[in-house]
Amino acid sequence: MRTRNATRPAAGFTLLELLVALAIFSLIAVMSYDGLKTVLNTQAATEVQADALAELQKVYLLVQRDIEQVVPRPVRDEYGDEQPALTGEVALQLTRGGWSNPAGRLRSSLQRVGYAFEDRQLVRYSWAVLDRAQDSEPQRQVLMGDVEEMAIRYLAANNEWEAQWPNPLAVADGNVPATGLPKAVEITLDHERFGPLVWLFRLPG
Repeated sequence: MRTRNATRPAAGFTLLELLVALAIFSLIAVMSYDGLKTVLNTQAATEVQADALAELQKVYLLVQRDIEQVVPRPVRDEYGDEQPALTGEVALQLTRGGWSNPAGRLRSSLQRVGYAFEDRQLVRYSWAVLDRAQDSEPQRQVLMGDVEEMAIRYLAANNEWEAQWPNPLAVADGNVPATGLPKAVEITLDHERFGPLVWLFRLPG
């Protein structure tokens, strides 16, 4: 006679089923790790690129502030020779206004600054005084590295681009005043990461 409440044997996983389940779990884990690794690598590369772009923007704004605040104030160099308010024979130098003075020092709000291409770097120079003495040393600040080439040109009043400022031939012909300012300055940088960068700045007046 059979009883209704006979105990059935407990159901379980076979060894084959456990092996298949472990294989599937391992495959999912590997795929998840690869996906997470890709996401993290992409995020890290994006952050590096964003930081580089932020630094590039800071450099651009600094150059823009200097050039667009140029004032027609010539200076005397360490040899006593007069230099134009903006000169670009070898490297760009100019007199700019708006030099902030948070410490309230007894000095002018004008500042002489310059830009040069040295050892694959964009370098900014600044002087504490306008008319320099022989012991006046500029402050040197490296703004950007990995610069392969740099070129500057100047837009004259006749809408002609000049490779240097002031152009001696244009001054001799009367097309460019010796103490005048160009209408615009164009700086071209060939950067290892960003490629060609063309910055065009319009001067006041």
